[in-house]
Parts: sequence; C-alpha cells; structure tokens
Amino acid sequence: MVPAMGDFSGIAVDAVHVGDCVEVIDRLPAGAVDMVFADPPYNLQLSGDLRRPDNSTVDGVDDDWDKFQDFAAYDRFTADWLKAVHRVLKEDGTIWVIGSYHNVFRVGARMQDLGFWILNDVVWRKTNPMPNFRGRRFTNAHETMIWASKRRDARYTFNYEAMKALNDGLQMRSDWSLPICTGAERLKREGRKAHPTQKPEALLHRVILAGSRPGDIVLDPFFGTGTTGAVARRLGRRWIGVERDPDYAEIARERIAQVLPAEGEAIHIAARRDEPRIPFGSLVERGLVRPGEILCDLQRRWSAKVRADGSVITADAKGSIHQIGATVQGAPACNGWTFWHVERQKRLVAIDVLRQKVRAELA
Repeated sequence: MVPAMGDFSGIAVDAVHVGDCVEVIDRLPAGAVDMVFADPPYNLQLSGDLRRPDNSTVDGVDDDWDKFQDFAAYDRFTADWLKAVHRVLKEDGTIWVIGSYHNVFRVGARMQDLGFWILNDVVWRKTNPMPNFRGRRFTNAHETMIWASKRRDARYTFNYEAMKALNDGLQMRSDWSLPICTGAERLKREGRKAHPTQKPEALLHRVILAGSRPGDIVLDPFFGTGTTGAVARRLGRRWIGVERDPDYAEIARERIAQVLPAEGEAIHIAARRDEPRIPFGSLVERGLVRPGEILCDLQRRWSAKVRADGSVITADAKGSIHQIGATVQGAPACNGWTFWHVERQKRLVAIDVLRQKVRAELA
C-alpha cells in the first residue's frame, strides 16, 4: 500500500521530480509501480531546418535532449532507463513505450533483451498529421506504442471490458485513430509550443484506462509537460513524473494542479466477472421471453422457438441459445445473447438487452 501522504522513502508520489530519470528512479524501491508510460527522445537525427513550401520554418524537434552521438550511444541510454524501470515495475505490471520509425525498433529490441514480454504493438494513426513538405517520402502519419509485461507469464492488468465500452461495444483494435495535440489542449509559452512533442490526452486516457486500476501508480520517466500526470489524476490513479528540464516540470505542475480528479463510480472499471451470471432461462421465468416465442437473427435469416426450460429448438436441433445459434450458421461457436433477437413493438431487440434489465434489477 502507498502511504496516505503519497511518499516512498526518498521520493514523493503525485509529484514531478526534476533530474536524470535513472538517478530518480533508482531511489524508488523495487516493485513500486504498477504501470510505466515512457515517451523517450526519438533520436530524430534531423539535419538543417525543415521548411514549408512558402519557405517558412517548421517548429520541429531540434532540442539537445533529442540528440545522440550515434546509435550505440542511444542504445546505451535506452538500456539504462529500461533497466531502471524494470526493477521498479511490479511483477504483474506493464510498460508502454511510444516512438517513431527512428527509434521504436531499437527500443523494442532492448526491451526483449531485458526480459520484457511484448503483448502488442499499437499504432497511433494521426488523423491530422503534419504533411511531408519535401515530398520525398510518405507522410509520417503514425507512431507506434509497444505494450509489454515485465515477464512472459505475468498476470498483467488489461481492462478488456472498459476498452470495449470505450469503442461502442466492439473489441478494441490495435490501430487507434486520434488527432495530434492541437487547439486549446496544446500548451504554449509566448505564442510558441511549450513542448514540441506534447501527446494528446485522449491517447493517455486510453492507455491508462486499458492497463491500470484506480489507485495504481503510473510512472512516466520522460514527463515533459505532464500529460500522463494530468490524465492519471483525472482517472483516479497515482503518478510519479521525472523530468530533467525544470521549465517543463513547472509547466506540468501548474497544469496538473488545475485537473479535477474523478472518483467513486465515475472511475469504476466494470469487468465481466463482476456482473452476475444470468441464464437465458431466467428471462423465461421472469416473463421477459415467453415459452413458444420465436427468436431470430437481426437479418431474420434463421429462427428458433423458445422452450419453457430455457432451451431453444429448430426443426433439426435443440439446445442452448449459443449451441443453436452456432448450429444454424454452421459456425464453431456463437454468442447467443447478441445473435438472437425478439420482436418488441415492431422492432427487433437483442435478448442481451433483456439480460441487462435483469442485471439492473439484481443490482
């Protein structure tokens, strides 16, 4: 458990720490954090100014923190911070690392060398990417996130039902279409971007919601202007930020202080196992579906008759809603709750809607 004041010995939780990320992380006890989100320097290797067709200069990434002598130096830097976060990550914890084609493959290799087990690579497809002004390559319209557990057999957190709910009831895919950070969300100082690579809060919302629980500690070793901390606070997570630039750190503190944290039911994550099991027969018992009533699929191609014991029957077979749903389609399996419908007020209603009514009554 994290102490009430949010302090480990030597380092505070819910705070931005200025300094080298490895040195700060080394002050944390082993197994201290539940999740890591890392947005390390990309080592873009830019040469000269990038200009638009009208010859104006693009406000790109030319800061010293993104410059390395060579690939070997970048690999050493990557291995050092990955070793540090591997030590402080809980055995069932996960790490997300975002990068571009410049660095993400090198980072992924170092992660595997250190024992991290890659679960997914998630493509963030930018709906409003910066054009390729020179016209010599494809527009760089995506970045890649590596999601990994600490070890191969870890029992990591993945809030599948939350991701499905966020995606209108459909299973979340590994390609996410989200805009880059613009408008009022983009932090500025004296009319210029406060940070050249500020990530959108929508991206971190999805990452933190997917891989952590309320009260978990999220570590960001390259904190920048605090997107991770702002979203973590809003979602009821604890957070630790490490940033070596004191100006960025101060911007992050000001930003996060204005965030109102959600709590209670607002941040509750429903899991399938949390919901009571409702047999189809319960709907028949309660009169929500009548014995003898006809079930059909949404296109009315197949039908089955309901029996008093909760089984269903066709001309050729009888069984559960799932078995008969699979049989009529010639499929190996079927989710009968979403496949079968009943007619109510001249429109088809999925029997899963009726199941939710029963669950609501029980709640």
